[in-house]
Amino acid sequence: MDKNNQTNEEKKKKKRLLILLLLFLLAVSAGGLYYYFSTKTEPVQVVSGDYLPDAKSAKKMSDKEVKAAEQKAVDASKFNMVIKSEAVFENGDSEGSLYIQNPVENGYPINVVIRLDSNNEQVYSSGAIQPGYEINGAKLEKKLAQGDHPATATFDIYDSKTNKKRGQVQAGITIRINN
Repeated sequence: MDKNNQTNEEKKKKKRLLILLLLFLLAVSAGGLYYYFSTKTEPVQVVSGDYLPDAKSAKKMSDKEVKAAEQKAVDASKFNMVIKSEAVFENGDSEGSLYIQNPVENGYPINVVIRLDSNNEQVYSSGAIQPGYEINGAKLEKKLAQGDHPATATFDIYDSKTNKKRGQVQAGITIRINN
């Protein structure tokens, strides 16, 4: 009987030890989680430098002045492209009815390049067209065969002060060669 009592005692000790070990691990885990969440650093916003000085002679813009400034910005960003959707030529060497206009309202010089849709080959370049100017008839740079040739006219828009390209718009055009 002593042996049975001894083995039961050993089993009870092992269970107690196992329970104590599990409680210890649970306590360490809880402590670690508490430490992690309690010491989590929040970003601090640092304000440095000079502060905004007091106002002196600045005045609020009137509604009329605000609207005028907004309209000026809108007008500066507008661009109207004007090109006839069909250019007709008697033959591949003749001058045809190519019509391109840069309206005065645009305020930007343009250059128009026409390329064939079939092979992206350039067949016309206008050179600089200032606002208020137009091309009313031109000759192609490349001789084309008789028939209709779908093409794309690319309007390159330039800043009039810096002569740097500001943007680009495109339009479809058909070049018709009669003979």
